[in-house]
Amino acid sequence: MKTIHRLLGTALATGMLASCSGGSVQQADYQVIPLPQQIEEAQEPGFRLSENTQIVYPEGNEQMQKNAAFLAGYIGQMTGLKLQMTHGGLSDAEGNIVLTLGLDPQQPEAYRLTVGKGGVTIAGASEAGVFYGIQTLRKSLPVGRGDVLLPAVKIDDWPRFAYRGAHFDVSRHFTGVDSVKRFIDMLALHNMNRFHWHLTDDQGWRIEIKKRPELTEKGSVRKATVIGHNSGEYDSIPYGGFYTQDEAREIVAYAAERYITVIPEIDLPGHMQAALTAYPELGCTGGPYEVWGQWGISDDVLCAGNDQTLQFIDDVLGEIIEIFPSEYIHVGGDECPKVRWEKCPKCQARIAALGIEPDGKHSPEQQLQSFVIGHAEKFLNDHGRQIIGWDEIMEGGLAPNATVMAWRSAAEGVKAAKMGHDAIMTPSSHLYFDYYQSQDTEKEPIAIGGYIPLESVYGYEPVPESLTPEEAVHIIGVQANLWTEYIPNFRQVEYMELPRMAALAEVQWTDPSLKEYDSFLARLPQLVRLYDLEGYNYAKHVFDVNVSFLPNPAEGALDVTLLAIDSADIHYTLDGTDPTAASPKYTDTLKIKEPCTLKAVVVRPNGNSRVFSEEIFFNKASMKPITMLQPINKQYEYKGAATLTDGLKGNDNYKTGRWIAFWQNDMEAVIDLLEPTEISQAQIETCVAKGDWVFDARYFGVAVSDDGKTFRTVAEADYPAMGEQDRNGVYEHALTFDPVKTRYVKIIVKPEHSMPAWHGGKGSPAFVFIDEISLN
Repeated sequence: MKTIHRLLGTALATGMLASCSGGSVQQADYQVIPLPQQIEEAQEPGFRLSENTQIVYPEGNEQMQKNAAFLAGYIGQMTGLKLQMTHGGLSDAEGNIVLTLGLDPQQPEAYRLTVGKGGVTIAGASEAGVFYGIQTLRKSLPVGRGDVLLPAVKIDDWPRFAYRGAHFDVSRHFTGVDSVKRFIDMLALHNMNRFHWHLTDDQGWRIEIKKRPELTEKGSVRKATVIGHNSGEYDSIPYGGFYTQDEAREIVAYAAERYITVIPEIDLPGHMQAALTAYPELGCTGGPYEVWGQWGISDDVLCAGNDQTLQFIDDVLGEIIEIFPSEYIHVGGDECPKVRWEKCPKCQARIAALGIEPDGKHSPEQQLQSFVIGHAEKFLNDHGRQIIGWDEIMEGGLAPNATVMAWRSAAEGVKAAKMGHDAIMTPSSHLYFDYYQSQDTEKEPIAIGGYIPLESVYGYEPVPESLTPEEAVHIIGVQANLWTEYIPNFRQVEYMELPRMAALAEVQWTDPSLKEYDSFLARLPQLVRLYDLEGYNYAKHVFDVNVSFLPNPAEGALDVTLLAIDSADIHYTLDGTDPTAASPKYTDTLKIKEPCTLKAVVVRPNGNSRVFSEEIFFNKASMKPITMLQPINKQYEYKGAATLTDGLKGNDNYKTGRWIAFWQNDMEAVIDLLEPTEISQAQIETCVAKGDWVFDARYFGVAVSDDGKTFRTVAEADYPAMGEQDRNGVYEHALTFDPVKTRYVKIIVKPEHSMPAWHGGKGSPAFVFIDEISLN
């Protein structure tokens, strides 16, 4: 069958056709998100959806009856049409929408949507498959009152990955049952089938455990919450909340009706300070403990040498499996500091009793964590369940049947797959939706940091090329994570998720050969109409001006392109004033050759986009060729060496792509000024985030050369090691020297090669992030 993915003619683009009765009828558009695998147009008249249409489902199938009710509700919401439901079979197809089973069960979530002049059939390999066919029909419908023409078509569709998930942390900030259901509705709209529910952490225990009532009596409430990024200031407002077991079961049932499995997470043995507040005897020190009001990773964890800890794990997991029927139970296993275990007599006695010795790869304490995870796994396996954990569960030896969530990097998923373990790809580089969506962080709600725009999510490929076909089958799914330290309410949850969830949906569902970002953007406004209908608070960055910068050394210019998601006009200014429809209209690449403040706006009849603003800096190094003599760190290479001379400065978020990093080696960059040029000052900027092992420079040097081979140093400076109290953020370092006329300038920056004793990474090398090099 030929696969066709294009607009279904001019009439489809207009969304309105003349009806036989002389009125008008809206038209459906099958170019939805996620894009179906096969769309075959049929050369015959379509089907007119009207209030005379009935939805027919198989008699005696309650799930299909529920599917029919969902479809009737969606159609009513979008068109105002009130369709009746009835039971029957394919013989009732004429003039109706028929829901049926019968496709190949080897693809249980597959469906076939067929539209002809006689009616509509949605066939599935299972009830879930029919539900996804219903979602495609739902997203194809226009939003407006009245009948709808459904063009004739046959869509055959199935998901690329069996596990398509989204994670939601309710420990740091709690949301009620109705908000959790709304999150589940968002998953259903995007064809997702796993809801990873993070229920416990240092900052609050959110699920009732009847054998351990103090978990919620004491562990669910923190006395205060830190303000901002661990500023040291607190709001002094008690914060709490938890779900009763009945409420959790209600949410499980709600999700199941939408073919979504809820996977609970009880993070252990770390991230347990809330639990230790309730049961201090389970800690290595005995406390006292408090539910943490700050963000980060507590050193206080479950005592691995205490038999009461093992009983606690059994008690908690025993009730969790009674509430949640999912095959997988998530046990966390991440970010578990070992400092208490190293000094705890009970933990050291456990290490001795188990005969644990250093193995050259893992410390005894790392292997002790594997013992705790193995205990949890055995308990769950004995009760017919499987564990899933963050990729740290591979440290110290992986539990035999564990599935790994690769969050630190895709390489962790590769490692798990090569070991023969199933892996779910959820790397922080692409799929952490608590990261900023825009580089203009001052206009965004506060976030944990990082930068993951819509395009980065869409461009993620979950199956690395380094895997063989046999290894690649262990990559069973994809998931995005949302941690809520800086997300205090559900409206902000929606803002951080949408429309990035749409990009994720296509990564999870659609064959990569069919993916194209421009096509995705063209289809997105149709989905956004549904966001508006549902009242979702989605981020609108994609509707702003899309700006690309490209250094052009040949012309000594910064080439700037401005794009809009649609055909709307873009207007701009270069003098710092806000642009209007009367400002110059963008028609072709802008070539910036001097300092300016660029502002741009998309002008639309229904309202202008937000104004884009960027200050562009020029100096004698700007847009000049640059060569690196030592490597840029691959993880933070972004656009490479040209980042240092492109006239664009970064802010205090080192992950925006405006900074490049060096680790385990110095930075040595040679700038070719193209002709002998007089300079007397050099300046660099660094970005510091000490908690992330990102430190300031320890040395800055400038050397010059006439031939690019023999250099002489004209200025240099050493900087002291950073102290614990030194601030994070942007640092400027300038060197002034006697004027010198030169063509080649070498800039040398040395990072912190051994972090100080006060830091958790003491003795290890730090990253140094460098932005603009200025020569004047």
